[in-house]
Order: sequence, then structure tokens, then C-alpha cells
Amino acid sequence: MIPVSIHALATATPPNILDQATGAQVAERLLGAAFEDFGRLRSIYDNAGIEFRQLARPVDWYTEPRTIVERTEVYLEVALDLFVEAARKALAEAGIAASEVDTIVTVSSTGIATPSLEARALGTMGFRSDVARVPVFGLGCAGGVSGLGLAAKLAQAGKGSTVLFVTVELCSLALRTENVGKADIVSTALFADGAAACVIRPGDEGFALITGSGEKTWADTLDIMGWQMEPAGLGVVLNRAIPAFARREFRGAVEEMLAPQDIRIADVDRFICHPGGAKVVDAIEYALDLPQGILADEREVLRLHGNMSAPTALFVLDRVRKAGLPPLSVMTALGPGFTASTLTLRSAA
Repeated sequence: MIPVSIHALATATPPNILDQATGAQVAERLLGAAFEDFGRLRSIYDNAGIEFRQLARPVDWYTEPRTIVERTEVYLEVALDLFVEAARKALAEAGIAASEVDTIVTVSSTGIATPSLEARALGTMGFRSDVARVPVFGLGCAGGVSGLGLAAKLAQAGKGSTVLFVTVELCSLALRTENVGKADIVSTALFADGAAACVIRPGDEGFALITGSGEKTWADTLDIMGWQMEPAGLGVVLNRAIPAFARREFRGAVEEMLAPQDIRIADVDRFICHPGGAKVVDAIEYALDLPQGILADEREVLRLHGNMSAPTALFVLDRVRKAGLPPLSVMTALGPGFTASTLTLRSAA
């Protein structure tokens, strides 16, 4: 297989900033009546490791009931804006024009767009009319890692084609105020909105070679994470057992995915992880036998942006690469399925 590398990475967030204290106050006003013990549940916001988040709309927009039509209108507007912003920044860093892109992989699980986002951006961006479009739905939080792995495979299969990978998630649009459960409390304490884009090209001139990828999906785990369709739109499914599951299962899954590449966990210089939440980051450190607190970039991304689902792992990668990628890194994420994914990176420096 021809070598492929990441030539550029860019991130984008919407302009509406929510601090965690305000988020807790708004959530109590909207959801508190459904819980006799909301005062005790409020500690979830304090312990989430989050200080700021960015949202598709100002916080007051979320205080009114919204139909699926209204939510979709916001998704189509804001997701497209973030797609264009992240894609333009990535292409500019790579020093190439949109017309040089052969394939676009778009990962998004928080809204429905048909035609999909890359088709809606085609004229604005200047993509060729024959560009191959690969929209992917349903990967959730694992989408940043799994989607980047897919983009690399398409670059190789296309005999060296240039692939633009973009992931956009507007998790805030899933806020519901009826039939709420504790998963909704956790969701309003964790999730946020953002986008990231990468340019994948043949050769080793980028900042990181992509040398392998893997996925593992556990049977009978459909109830751990995902969406359920409701009259107002997508409603979150989020099992509180995720950190415990990660402590128990994550190491074995990573070992399985790295074994075909003749890589052991001890060989990896840096794990670059999707920070699903403070407890999930703690669980990953425990499972991989990493020093407690070593995943500092993951915690900082979580603090500044919250969990943006799929793009979040790429925000972490951006911080790590700016500090200097070590020789061997492995990106990891957990998402609906329930699925773990990895992407192996070797520094091109």
C-alpha cells in the first residue's frame, strides 16, 4: 500500500460560548422539575471537568421547545458554516485548492442533511463536479478516529488521491425538555458543538503518517450510547456504565487492534484519546496503565470545549502535534455500537 499522511488539520467552533455555571443554572430551570434530587445531580456539572462550551445558538434559544423542523434548520445552517470554515482552513494549511480534492469524507451524527453537507458546500468551496462524496452517519463519538481511518483507506485505494475529511457535530440540538432522564442531565453537562477537518495525501510529507487503524464492536451493547428518535428530534441514549466498561474492556480492545500491526501498548509513545468526559479519561488512563493525569491535552480540550462528539479527538491531536508528535502515537475513541476505534500515527519529522 502507498503511504499516506495528514498534511493539514483545522478546527472550528460556533461563536456562542456557554460557561458551565450558567449551563447548570439553565439545566435546572429546564429539567429540574423532573427530578426530586436535582440538587444532588447538579454535582455532575461541577465534576465534569468543563469550564466552557460553544453552542450552535445562544443559550436562550434552547429554553423554548423546538420542533425537529426547527432543529434541522439550525443544523443545516450552522453545520454547513462550520464545515466550510474548517475545510477552508485545512486546505489553506495544506496549500491546495478545493478543486484538487478527489474525495470528501463527511462524518456527522447529530443532524440529517440530504443532500449532505459536502454537496451543499460544493459551490461555495469550489469542489470539482466529479469529486467523490462519502457522507457517514452514526459513528457518534468514535467518528473522528474511525472517519479519519476511512479517509486514509480511500486515499490509498484511490492510488494516491487527495482526501478531505470533515467532521461536524451539533450535539446541543439534542436537548429535550420532555420525558427526561438522568442521561439528559449528563448530556447537558458534557456535550457541545464543533468541527474539524484534515487533508490526507499520498507520501510522507505531512506531519503524520497513517500506518494502521482498527475497530472493535461488542455484541449486545446497543443500549450503551446512541440516539432514539422522538417527536422533537434525536434523543440521547447514554449509559452511566461507560467509565466502568472502559476500565474493564478498553485495554483488551486496544491490544486486539494493535496486534495485527505488531504493536504492543508499551510501544506507544502517546495515546491521543477522545475525552468523552472526566471519568472516561480517568478510566482510559487506568485501563492502559498510564500515569494518572498524563492525558493533559485531553482534559484541556474538555475544559475549553466540552465533548463535541466526533471532532473532539482531532482537537486533541491538534494540540499534540503543535507541541511535537512523538515517533509513535495511537488515537483512540469510544462510540455507539458500542465500538472502540484506533488510528496509528508515526511522526513524519
